[in-house]
Amino acid sequence: MAGHNHGNTPAAWTGVVIAFIGFCVSGAFTVAAEPIGFWAGLGIVVLGGVVGMAMRAAGLGQPRRKPGPQPAREGVANTQALSGRH
Repeated sequence: MAGHNHGNTPAAWTGVVIAFIGFCVSGAFTVAAEPIGFWAGLGIVVLGGVVGMAMRAAGLGQPRRKPGPQPAREGVANTQALSGRH
């Protein structure tokens, strides 16, 4: 598990920050009873997702795993070895 980023990449952080700003904008305009601002904020949320995906496509996100068998995790391998199952 230590070899995985779990979203700790520039693409993920940028997308989340932009989406958070969009939620804040939508919340402020909801309180102000301004529907146009609310929808603009939701547009910013969508923009955050698009920017995050574009940055991932540009190589700034977590690398994709190659299909096929993955190496066994250490804990699973040790448990199987101790129990005699393989």
